[in-house]
Amino acid sequence: MKNAITAVLTAFTILLSLNTISANEIKSLLISEDIISSSQLQPVFDNYFAIKDALIKSDSKLTSAKTKDLLTAIEAVKMDKLNSTEHVAWMKVVKKLTADAKSISGTTDLKKQRETFKSLSKSTYDLIKISKPEQPVYKQYCPMADADWLSKEKAVQNPYYGSSMLSCGNVVETIK
Repeated sequence: MKNAITAVLTAFTILLSLNTISANEIKSLLISEDIISSSQLQPVFDNYFAIKDALIKSDSKLTSAKTKDLLTAIEAVKMDKLNSTEHVAWMKVVKKLTADAKSISGTTDLKKQRETFKSLSKSTYDLIKISKPEQPVYKQYCPMADADWLSKEKAVQNPYYGSSMLSCGNVVETIK
């Protein structure tokens, strides 16, 4: 009887150990999947922010160059590495995101770049909203341009008017 109880307890301990190992392995795999997924989209977001910063400086040539970098980042996204939610969102915005980026990169007309940036911001917002950004992202709004943009900084720096109205706008949403 004593041996039977010992055998049952040993078997139970082994099963618990296996479950713990399995749970830890699964958690590790899920974390790895999130890291792969976010690393797929992070260059897209980083290049968007670089475009915003170039527009704040009212530098149309830099804006065009940074938008070419965004196109490269868009092309580098491997859809099979995105999680299912991001994949669906990516499929909805990728054509518009690409078209807007091509439009901005193809001109040095600052007014046209800023106008197209409105649409680029909308597509980027739709994508970043469902992903897990590495740090908080602030959706900001300018009533004069009647347009939104995204920023990693809470302080408003308006890409639609640059230095002429740098602080015009406010934070309307924090994405975490």
